Amino acid sequence: MRLPRVPRPRSLAGQLFAMQAVLIAVLVAGYALFTYVSDRSQAEEAAGRQAMAVARSVADAPSVRDAIRTTDPTKPLQPYALQVQRDTDVDFVTIMNPRGIRWTHPDETLIGRHFLGHIGPALRGKSFTETYTGTLGPSVRAVTPVLDNGHLVGLVSAGIKVEAITKRVQDQVTALIGVAGGALVLGGIGTYVINARLRRSTHGLNAAELSRMHDYHQAALHAVREGLLMLDAQYRVALMNDGGRELLGVGDAAVGRSVAELGLPAPLTGALLSAEPRVDEVHLTASRVLVVNTSPVTGGERRGTVVTLRDVTELQALTGELDSERGFTQALRSQAHEAANRLHTVVSLIELGRAEEAVDFATAELELAQTLTDEVISAVSEPVLAALLLGKAAQANERGVELVISEQSGIDDGLLPPGLPARDLVTVLGNLIDNAMDAAQGTVRARVTVTAFTDGSGLVLRVADTGAGVDPAHAEAVFRRGWSTKPAGPAGRGLGLALVRQAVNRHDGTLTVTEAAGGGAEFEVRLPLPTTAPAAGDEAAGSEADAPEDLAPQPVQPALPGGDL
Repeated sequence: MRLPRVPRPRSLAGQLFAMQAVLIAVLVAGYALFTYVSDRSQAEEAAGRQAMAVARSVADAPSVRDAIRTTDPTKPLQPYALQVQRDTDVDFVTIMNPRGIRWTHPDETLIGRHFLGHIGPALRGKSFTETYTGTLGPSVRAVTPVLDNGHLVGLVSAGIKVEAITKRVQDQVTALIGVAGGALVLGGIGTYVINARLRRSTHGLNAAELSRMHDYHQAALHAVREGLLMLDAQYRVALMNDGGRELLGVGDAAVGRSVAELGLPAPLTGALLSAEPRVDEVHLTASRVLVVNTSPVTGGERRGTVVTLRDVTELQALTGELDSERGFTQALRSQAHEAANRLHTVVSLIELGRAEEAVDFATAELELAQTLTDEVISAVSEPVLAALLLGKAAQANERGVELVISEQSGIDDGLLPPGLPARDLVTVLGNLIDNAMDAAQGTVRARVTVTAFTDGSGLVLRVADTGAGVDPAHAEAVFRRGWSTKPAGPAGRGLGLALVRQAVNRHDGTLTVTEAAGGGAEFEVRLPLPTTAPAAGDEAAGSEADAPEDLAPQPVQPALPGGDL
């Protein structure tokens, strides 16, 4: 027959309550047992002292010695012994002769019989106590001699039954158990109140469920590629997954530190410290473009903030390329529109019978377009940059801005290393030209001048405009995300120059802004290139005739003895 299974509490609070109830019950039972054993031992000792005191009092009584001298000691001693027995609350008082023959006993039928117990020490004049089973059952008894002028004339034994001692101890233990039961009830009520609060805090989950949830939590935390941060109410990092450390460029030491101490860019730090939720905000670090979302954790009061980070660096770069492709498309559309106008003009001249003028007009237009292409290709042979400049030239023409390629420009095809992706070049130069066209548009003789060449320090890109220029006080602020002098559009402004600086920092370059020679602003980017010895066939490409005017090679001094220059 199977015993019914006792249901186990499922919640952690219920398990804790059951554990505490069992613990209190075990402690109470253990204490009761200890108290019973201890009190019984003390009760037996007290009973022995009480019996000894009664026995000595009887032995020292003159009336007892006088009665012993009579021919029938039982007659005066029996009522006396019973009276002492009642007055002192002992179970028996037995007076006997030195041979152990009783003169008194609670049961008169046993008078005259031999005393059951040890009397040897008392015969030698020594009082003692012992536990012995006599005619009344087990008892704690004391035996003491009766001396008359130094002579042993009798013995007195007084005793208390063990049953009476046990009853006394049981009464004490019963009272103790009652008090312990009350304590258990009060403890149980207190435990229930505490556990009810704990149950609300743990949402009724038991220990196994909490452990399983923690394991899932840790696995999910490290499996998620997006960055995840949990900030406490004081904006200290309470938790950060691997993705968050990688995206923010911080280590394990960041946990426990305030967000303001992590060395993050000021706009990103401000977003993390904000008490208001942030949704899909774009922020830039030294090398990444991050989308930040923050959500406060509340439970009657603010408990912290959950922050998610998504890396959209690649997406932003692809968006930049898409914008460039759109620019190329718009440039082609503009060129197609202009070509259609020119074609209509040629057709109209032919219809009017002015064929020679039509030929001259078409030839001039072709020469103009070819000249622009030849100027760009001769100055910048690198195909990506050349295509970018041709497209931006068409855009500038459509917006009423003149795009000029400086005579100092000179970049040969194949000169740029694989470590400098064309995507970054498009991001840097494309955003600088767009920013310059925005600044120059609407000004008198609007112009954007582009200079691109290589020197001993690497690749140099300069873009100057005829706009209002940049206030020296804002020379650093212009590269921060969100800073702009123009009104914000639907997608916001102030991202282009921030992306330029990010790309430059990624390649350990420098980005500066100064006042242009003719007014306006001039942005200069320097990107280091690997130093490699020129091949024999490339000597003409690096000749003095092809170098920029202000970067002509300097004569080399002959070596001096000892290797000094």
